[in-house]
Amino acid sequence: MQLIWLRSDLRVHDNTALAAAAERGPTVAVYLLSPEQWQAHDDAACKVDFWLRNLRELSKILGELNIPLLIRHAATWEQAPQVLLELCQQLHVQALHVNEEYGIHETRRDASVARAVEAHGVTFYSHFDQLLFKPGSVLTKTGTWFQVFSQFRKVCYTRLHSRLPRLVKTPKAQLPMAIISDPVPSQVEGFATPSETLRNLWPAGEAEAQRRLENFTDRQIDHYKSERDFPAKPGTSQLSAYLAAGVISARQCLHAALQCNQGEFESGNIGAVTWINELLWREFYKHILVGYPRVSRHRAFRPQTEAIAWRDAPEELAAWQQARTGLPIIDAAMRQLLETGWMHNRLRMVVAMFLTKNLLIDWREGERFFMRHLIDGDLAANNGGWQWSSSTGTDSAPYFRIFNPLSQSEKFDAQGLFIKHWLPELAAMNKKDIHNPAALGGLFGAADYPQPMVNLSQSRERALAAFKNLPSRLDAGGGYE
Repeated sequence: MQLIWLRSDLRVHDNTALAAAAERGPTVAVYLLSPEQWQAHDDAACKVDFWLRNLRELSKILGELNIPLLIRHAATWEQAPQVLLELCQQLHVQALHVNEEYGIHETRRDASVARAVEAHGVTFYSHFDQLLFKPGSVLTKTGTWFQVFSQFRKVCYTRLHSRLPRLVKTPKAQLPMAIISDPVPSQVEGFATPSETLRNLWPAGEAEAQRRLENFTDRQIDHYKSERDFPAKPGTSQLSAYLAAGVISARQCLHAALQCNQGEFESGNIGAVTWINELLWREFYKHILVGYPRVSRHRAFRPQTEAIAWRDAPEELAAWQQARTGLPIIDAAMRQLLETGWMHNRLRMVVAMFLTKNLLIDWREGERFFMRHLIDGDLAANNGGWQWSSSTGTDSAPYFRIFNPLSQSEKFDAQGLFIKHWLPELAAMNKKDIHNPAALGGLFGAADYPQPMVNLSQSRERALAAFKNLPSRLDAGGGYE
């Protein structure tokens, strides 16, 4: 008997551990509900709900393959070894299969489970699956981990030229077993059920993920480079939640992109090339997570930036969280996050820079808030993005590059369509004034909309001074982008 322990790999297609288990013999799947661990990791309620909905869809497909899905409870990962060992003994399991996950807690958990089951004669197989390149396999010439994305990408391109990651075969149906699948709960204690509106934006299942991938590569990828920065346009793939939960794999995405670009990833369709670069950014941040474990511990990647005197400003933090900053593009982006569990990537950078530079509030406050609300919340990508925006991370924006929310708004939402959708109280404003209603001196007929909470110019100077005062010298310069 083979047991596959499902985690962030909720699919049957291109699933390395599932294929390996099924090849070895009769297979049973198990999923652990770990609510206390999820709360400790700031996992969003909408993300946990998404996992459960995808598990229900997955259970149906596994049922067609005669693979039972069992649900077990391990409130924290410290309980996982005992829970899985008991299941292995109950089912007379010979081998336990998992797909590798990354992060300090994930690595420790898997090592503990491996020790527990192997001490009782159960073989533990950890399969490489989540990424295109195994962490530790893409290194500099001196054998160190890359800290700059462009250099990392160059080596990835060389590897892809020599060998593309292959898709794994989907298991065939096995003979029926006497084990009955457990029902997947509709809710887990401690996590509220999200609105039907949010749920409908993110239908569950592999079929939906594949539909989105095909729709994107057939219709949108050609325009990806030119439209991906404009939040009012459907310029992105809308696949991030499915990738984070493993409902679709990075390999499937890469192959689909290559297929629509004659197998090229450096030339040809610029939209496809740009999107493949985004897959490699995802890869890069996962490698950083493994190579520099401190980022898993809420530490800055660049140690000298730990000395920044972040402001303790709970009221300003709350205004940012609740979309009450008085800057329309910031508030519209935050409302999008609160209502949909997702935020457009360009706006993730804009709101992150506003929090960390204009408000000079610790990036970890923003990182935590995002994780508690994002349906696609992923430790590596979220941490990497926040540290990039706050100039504390690898390959980060120079500290003097501070996005001006007004110019970003005028550039990427020129007609004000995104702002009007999320801030209907400003819908009557014209496309010129809507980016900065305060300039009208309160004469714009939206009494409920707040005044800007901060002077952008003065707060920018405050941020520059905070970074210039760091112990080790950082590059100097200036200018808004």
